[in-house]
Amino acid sequence: MIPEIGHLALLLALATACLQASVPLLGAQRGDPRAMALAAPAAHAQLVLIVIAFASLTWSYVTSDFSVFNVVQNSHTMKPLLYKITGVWGNHEGSLLLWVLILALFGSAVAAFGRHLPPSLKARALAVQAMIAVAFLALMIFTSNPFLRLDQPPAEGRDLNPVLQDPGLAFHPPFLYLGYVGFSIVFSFAIAALIEGRVDAAWARWVRPWTLAAWASLTMGIALGSWWAYYELGWGGWWFWDPVENASFMPWLIGTALLHSAVVAEKRDALKTWTILLAILAFALSLIGTFLVRSGVLTSVHSFATDPTRGAFILVILVIAIGGSLALYAWRAPTLKTGGLFAPVSREGALVLNNLLLATSCATVFIGTLYPLFLEGLGGAKVSVGPPFFNATFVPLMVPLLGAMAVGPLLAWKRANLGAALRKLWLPASAALAAMLFALVFASPAPLLAYAGVAIAAMLAASTLLEFAARAGAFKRGDVGAFRRAFNLPRATWGTTIAHFGVAVCVAGIVVSSAWQSEVIRQLKPGESIDIAGWRITFMSTALTQGPNYAARRALFEARAGSGAAITLQPAKRYYPSTGAVTTEAAIRTSGFGDLYVTISDPSEGAAQGGNPRFLFEAPADAAWAVRITYNPLVPWIWIGAGIMALGAAVSLSDRRLRVGAPSRARIAAQPSPAE
Repeated sequence: MIPEIGHLALLLALATACLQASVPLLGAQRGDPRAMALAAPAAHAQLVLIVIAFASLTWSYVTSDFSVFNVVQNSHTMKPLLYKITGVWGNHEGSLLLWVLILALFGSAVAAFGRHLPPSLKARALAVQAMIAVAFLALMIFTSNPFLRLDQPPAEGRDLNPVLQDPGLAFHPPFLYLGYVGFSIVFSFAIAALIEGRVDAAWARWVRPWTLAAWASLTMGIALGSWWAYYELGWGGWWFWDPVENASFMPWLIGTALLHSAVVAEKRDALKTWTILLAILAFALSLIGTFLVRSGVLTSVHSFATDPTRGAFILVILVIAIGGSLALYAWRAPTLKTGGLFAPVSREGALVLNNLLLATSCATVFIGTLYPLFLEGLGGAKVSVGPPFFNATFVPLMVPLLGAMAVGPLLAWKRANLGAALRKLWLPASAALAAMLFALVFASPAPLLAYAGVAIAAMLAASTLLEFAARAGAFKRGDVGAFRRAFNLPRATWGTTIAHFGVAVCVAGIVVSSAWQSEVIRQLKPGESIDIAGWRITFMSTALTQGPNYAARRALFEARAGSGAAITLQPAKRYYPSTGAVTTEAAIRTSGFGDLYVTISDPSEGAAQGGNPRFLFEAPADAAWAVRITYNPLVPWIWIGAGIMALGAAVSLSDRRLRVGAPSRARIAAQPSPAE
C-alpha cells in the first residue's frame, strides 16, 4: 500500500506542477494578482507531495519490501540500515526522486522567503521552476518509476554496488544535487527577468543568496566525492578527470564566475546580460551532467543508467531547456539597458578577468570531456582524453586566475591605480618567496611549476588576509580599534575572506600532494618491511574477519617514524557474496599535514589466477601480498580548503543584507543598447 501512496503522490505532484507552470505565468502576463498568488501555495503543495513519495520509497527500502522492483535491484536484508537508506538514491530511479525533491525544495523556499520579490517576478520564476519539475516528474513517471511492483517478489534482493556502501555516499549525492538543482532557481530567475525585460541591481541582490547556496552545496558535494574516491576506491588519488567528475566540475566553474559577476551587477549595475548568460549556462551544464550519468553514454561507478530510452527523454529536456533559454536570451538580451562603466584597471576589471578565465577553463574541460563522445557518436575511432590533456590546458589558466584573485581585491571600484595595488603586495610577495625557499630547502627536488604553485598559494593566502586587515583599518587605527572594526564588518566580507583563504589552502594541498607524493608497490610477506618518506612500515600478518554482509581479509601493518611510537594500519579486501564483488579498503594514517596510505591487493597465487576471490580466504599465512604504500603530503588540505570555501559561502549567506532589505527595483524601460 505504501508504494501505491508514493506513486499517487508523484502523479498529484505532476498535476500540481502543471498548474504552477501555467496559471501564475498567465497571471503575470495579464497582471492578475490572484493568479500570480497561486504560485506560492502550489510550490508548497508540490514539495509536500514529493516528500510523501520520497518517504514512501525510503520506507520500502528500510522494511526490505521486495515487491518493489527498485528495492530488489538495490537492497538486501543483510545490508546495514544506513546503507538501506542511502540505497534510496544509490540508483537511477531513487536519485531522480531526490533530484525532484530538491527541485521542489528550492521552489518552496523561494515561495516562503521571497516576500520582498515583486509579485510578477516571483510568479514567473516559480512558473519556470515548475516547468523544470514537470519535465523531470514526467521522466520519472513514464520511464523511471521507482514504485514498480513485482507479481512474485523474490526472497532476497540483489544488493547495492559495494563501493557505494560507504558513509560518504550518505552525504555526497545530496550535497551534489543541492548544488546541481540549486542552480535551477537561479536559472528560473534569469528566465523570468528576460521575460520581463528588466535586470537591475535589485535582481542581482535577489539572485546572490540562491547562487551562494547552490555554489556552497556543490563545493561540498565535489569535495565529498573526491574524498570518497580517495579512501574507498583504493587507488590513492583524489581526482582523475573522469567524465562524471568533470560533469560536476563544469557547473562549479561557471557558478563561481556567476557568483562574482552578480557582485558587479549588484554593486556597479554592470555585466547584467553576462550575468544572465552565466545563470543559464550554470544550469545548462547541470543538465548536461544529468544527461551524461543517466543516458548510457558513459560507463562509470558514478553513472546510474544505461537505458537509451531514458537518455533520449533527457536529451529532449536538455534541448528544449537549453535551446529555448538561449533563444530567449538572444532575443531579449540586446534590449536590456547597459549599466555603469568602469576602467580596465579596477576591481570590476579584475572580476571580468576572473570570469573570462573561469569560462575558458570550463570550455577546456567541456571539450576534453565531450569530444571523445561526439567523435564516437559520429562513427569515429574511440579516443581517450585523460589527465595529460587537462593538466596541459586547464592548469595554465589557473595561474593568472589565482594572480587576479590576489591583486583584484586590493583594487578600487570603477578606476584603480595598478601601481599602488602592486606596491601593497610586498607582504604577500614576501610570503610567496619564503614559501618557495622553504620548499627548495626542505623538500625533495620537484618540477619548477610545483615551486611556483607553492608560492602562488602563499601569496593568495597573505593577500587575502592583507585585504581583510585593510578593511578593518589595521594600518590606520590601534590594535583594539581594528579588532573591534573587524567584528563589525559585514558577514559577506568575512565570508569572502574565508572562501578566498580556503582556495589558497586547497591550492597548497593540490600542488604539494601532486609534486611530492612518494609511493612504493611491492610484493611483501609477513615480517618484511618498506621504508618510505621517513617511515618504516612492517607487514605483520593477515586474518579473516566477518562483516554484516561481507567477508574480509584484513592485513596488519606496523608503522614507525624514526624512534617514535609504532602505529598500526589495517587495510583489507572485502568480498560481498550477494554480488560476488571484491573491494579494496585502504588504511590511512593522517596527521593533517600528510597521509600514510596503505592498501593490499591479491596474494601472488590469486594474482596469477586473475584475482580469484577464493585466494583471499585460502592464502597461506606466509603468502606474499601485493602492497601499495603511499605518502601524500598536505593532501588533507585539499578537502579542508574546500570545507573552508563552503564555510565562507555559508557565512556570506548569513548576511542579513542578502536575505532582506533588497534595494527597490528601478523602473527601467527596455531599450536597445550594445551587448555588454
